[in-house]
Amino acid sequence: MISRWRWLLGQIFKKLWFRATLFAIAAVITALVSVVFKSMIPLSFSVKVGAEAVDHILNILASSMLAVTTFSLSIVVSAYGSATTNVTPRATRLVVEDVTTQNVLATFIGSFLFSLVGIIALNMEVYGSQGRVILFAVTLVVIALILITLLRWIQHLTALGRVGETTATVESAAMKTFIARAKDPCLGGYPWLEADRQPAGTRAIYPQQIGYVEHIDIGRLAALLTERPEHIYLVAQPGSFIHTARPAIYITGNVTPELSQQLLAAYSIADTRSFSQDPRFCLCVMAEIACRALSPAVNDPGTAIDVIGRAVRILSAYGSHLSPTSEVRYPMIHIAPICTDSLFDDFFSPVARDGAAMREVQIRLLKALAMLVEGWPEHYRNSATAHATEVLHYIERENYIPSDRQRIHELFHSLFSVSKQDA
Repeated sequence: MISRWRWLLGQIFKKLWFRATLFAIAAVITALVSVVFKSMIPLSFSVKVGAEAVDHILNILASSMLAVTTFSLSIVVSAYGSATTNVTPRATRLVVEDVTTQNVLATFIGSFLFSLVGIIALNMEVYGSQGRVILFAVTLVVIALILITLLRWIQHLTALGRVGETTATVESAAMKTFIARAKDPCLGGYPWLEADRQPAGTRAIYPQQIGYVEHIDIGRLAALLTERPEHIYLVAQPGSFIHTARPAIYITGNVTPELSQQLLAAYSIADTRSFSQDPRFCLCVMAEIACRALSPAVNDPGTAIDVIGRAVRILSAYGSHLSPTSEVRYPMIHIAPICTDSLFDDFFSPVARDGAAMREVQIRLLKALAMLVEGWPEHYRNSATAHATEVLHYIERENYIPSDRQRIHELFHSLFSVSKQDA
């Protein structure tokens, strides 16, 4: 896992205000650079290029960019509301972090500030005839940049906040998280396979905050234990909800209050879960999208079936990159790998429950589970078979006609009979 400072910088880079601030600073510097380099332009050249018209162009840019920025912000807010209402509120965070949207808004704000600073400097008469030439050339470049940005913005608006686009964004984030975790299932630590109970001879360290674990600086923990004989067992992983009454870490030997504070400082706690290092949260959000589509108010089984396909792609990528053994870089840190049953519970159980009355959804679930078993039986066979049986239990509670019920039962036996015998 990356260090805490690199992780914090990554979180800052995703903020809209950061990108807009960078563009604004660049715009101010660009508008004032003409003052510095104006002596390099011949005095007679300004008349030939028509630089006297730059003040009128800047006035047009300033007024138009303010209107375009305000209008674009209203569109973005509407897109956030649409994603919250039609997809899930948990996916809004990814929509906010959309790079294209941030670049567009930052370009518009930066262009407005460039025009504003240029107008102020012109009225103060700091440019002169030579400076106007440079300002005129830079203004033409800004206009070209605005035109390119507007074309990209028009194309991007056709999908911004839509269910399909937002779902694809969630899938992309989940894919990165799952592949990263599959390549490093224990985050560089020693596998802790008996995470359901406290190891003998260990003491518990309790957190001082209540919230979700967003990030753990494993390197910092390892550095604290390099010259010490203690071993630690991480009860709380990224995505875990920690409480002051429950231990976050088990440690061997005697532990001082100072060491406890240093170990807990490696945890980054937030009010909500994030996508970056929490694979289970990614699947939970995918399940929320499918369940919302299956609700009576929406009644959109097509979206649910689409999400099931995306979940199969995510778990397939996870199974493809998951190795039976992981590199142990920090043997003094013990971490439990992600339980496959938990991953299937996060996604397939809610979708099977809410789609129990829809034949096409249940059939798609059985086929999806069978695909995972066929592709990676060593990882998914037991969990997939158990959840396929759960699908049958759900349909027994619904009023299916005999032919549909028989079809689903026959499909189950044709897909999972071999798996059940092998298991």
